Amino acid sequence: MSDKHDDHDGAAKDAGEHDHAHGGLFGERTELIFAILSAVSLAAGWLIETNWAEGPAIAAYVASYFFGGFFTVREALENIRRGKFEIDTLMIAAAAGAALLGHWSEGSLLLALFSLGHALEGYAMGRAKRAIEALGKLAPKFATVRRGEGTEQVAVEALKVGDVAIVKPNERLPADGIVIAGESSVDQSPVTGESVPVDKRPLGSQPEGAEAFAKAGPDSKVFAGTINGPGVMDVWVARPAQETTLARVVKMVAEAQAQRSPTQQFTDRIERIFVPSVLIGVVVLMFAWVVLDETFNQSFYRAMAVLVAASPCALAISVPSAILSGIARAGRGGVLVKGGGPLENLGTLKAIAFDKTGTLTEGKPRMTDVVPADGGDEAELLRYAVAIEELSDHPLAAAVVRDGRERAGAALKADGVEGITGKGVKGRVNGHQVWIGKPGMFDGSDGPAMPDKMREKAQSLEQAGRTVMVVRRDADYLGALGLMDTPRPEAREVLARLKEIGIQRMIMLTGDNQSVADAIAKDVGLTDAKGGLMPEDKVTAISALVKEEGKVAMLGDGVNDAPALANATVGVAMGAAGSDVALETADVALMADDLTNLPFAVGLSRKTSAIIKQNLVVSLGVVAVLIPSTLFGLQIGTAIIFHEGSTLIVVANALRLLAHNDRWSSQKRSKAATRTADAGHPA
Repeated sequence: MSDKHDDHDGAAKDAGEHDHAHGGLFGERTELIFAILSAVSLAAGWLIETNWAEGPAIAAYVASYFFGGFFTVREALENIRRGKFEIDTLMIAAAAGAALLGHWSEGSLLLALFSLGHALEGYAMGRAKRAIEALGKLAPKFATVRRGEGTEQVAVEALKVGDVAIVKPNERLPADGIVIAGESSVDQSPVTGESVPVDKRPLGSQPEGAEAFAKAGPDSKVFAGTINGPGVMDVWVARPAQETTLARVVKMVAEAQAQRSPTQQFTDRIERIFVPSVLIGVVVLMFAWVVLDETFNQSFYRAMAVLVAASPCALAISVPSAILSGIARAGRGGVLVKGGGPLENLGTLKAIAFDKTGTLTEGKPRMTDVVPADGGDEAELLRYAVAIEELSDHPLAAAVVRDGRERAGAALKADGVEGITGKGVKGRVNGHQVWIGKPGMFDGSDGPAMPDKMREKAQSLEQAGRTVMVVRRDADYLGALGLMDTPRPEAREVLARLKEIGIQRMIMLTGDNQSVADAIAKDVGLTDAKGGLMPEDKVTAISALVKEEGKVAMLGDGVNDAPALANATVGVAMGAAGSDVALETADVALMADDLTNLPFAVGLSRKTSAIIKQNLVVSLGVVAVLIPSTLFGLQIGTAIIFHEGSTLIVVANALRLLAHNDRWSSQKRSKAATRTADAGHPA
């Protein structure tokens, strides 16, 4: 992790060196106002020269030079001090050359348009950044906290873990915490992007320690910056202000701005080679009069025209403006993208691997089958199973306990329960050693092998798409339990939508047996499924998919799937709000536990990739046309108009991403909101 953070810091420093924000007499708008004054002075100079005399016009042109070149010269000098020759240096050289030749109007036009374009680039970048920074302003500044018998208003920054904040109707939540009193519905869209308010109710017990937040269910967990509905709630503060989910998201998005995408790195390399090459080429062109039948002034003018034409202004801004706009739009939609690399890669890959439990399925399995061994008793089988599973933290254990307790009758107590990684669990009940696990665990390597008849029953359940748990007491097999995790209602439509937008392979990776995997895959429309995988097997499967497909995304919960997410080209964590592990591990985090956010994220990434390609075509195409045109006589004024025009085009094109809307995802959320409202939820 430290290497990644070092990269972030270095990238942020580089980004700061090229910051478009210039303060001054008129605040952050100073550069734009100076650009306008440069253009006004240019127009005045042209009118005076046309209708009166050249002498007084030069004074207006000099004013245009001053206003248009003020920030450009300052930035060029800073670059030269760092030993860099960048675009601003080329612009100043071209404007100075035009003045030396007496072409004041063309030099003024260059600086006026360049400074205007630079100011508008700053506006575009600033608008995208402000869209991100707005997230950080969602949390309130003050909170009402219980103090003894009374209450006190304190700054949010002063909240401590264990404080109890009172949240009134329609107020924003001041901190991440757990509801301990009162019921309400909370609009979580500022953090998770969910369009439907989520019902909240008390935890039922007093939280103990900050780790209680991670263990609390979604109906008791609340986040800073979200909006309370009609009820009053007492919220136990679980995290200080600087560590809330909202604060972490804002910080990570800020770090993401500084990361360079593969295309950005490519264009940076072009600029590092291209700019010095242009300067050398211009110097050579200045001496064309030595071998051509023309004057020095003609050669110098042509060299300055080429200098304008070859300056890659549009190229420099084309990719970062698109990346920043894409990241900002994603953040507004409840999707955290950690930099240009993941955003660009997600937009170009054609294969996605999915975890099953909690991702494609509800993550809430139910016990559907209880199959005692021949001559066995169903109640006895369930009593031993419930006793062991009550002390297990496996997701399937809760289903066995919930669905089996009523049918089991008298309860038994277990002790010494311990997990067997990837296979099952064992413990002691009434002096008996009890094993519960996958059929593969009972192969005879540790105790008697499963009888053939019992194995046939287990296989029959597996073929029906059930997850099978076999129960053995000492040497006796008590029977098997069949459980099924139902697919999410939206899974089939989501996968169909992904196929529409260009995802060709969709593979499920699961620890369940192959029959269960195949049944789920067929139900939701996956192209492939791999079952019976241990955590390390998922990593191997991802590595193999990367070799086959070039790029692969992996969607999981960011906790159990952390190694697989880390090995995928793009790791995507779902339901990441409140999960430190998910936020740290994933390249892309879907803050809500909502599968419909995935097509939105992929669609936005594809749109970003398309806009990056369009911007590169425009920026490189204009340079490719203008250089030979100026060599063969195109005037500086015309070159300036096309050159700066292309810069404005790529900036405007990138800003379109801020308005990107995935109609399909919006329709799905709208339908979900309608269904919830019909069911009595205050949507």
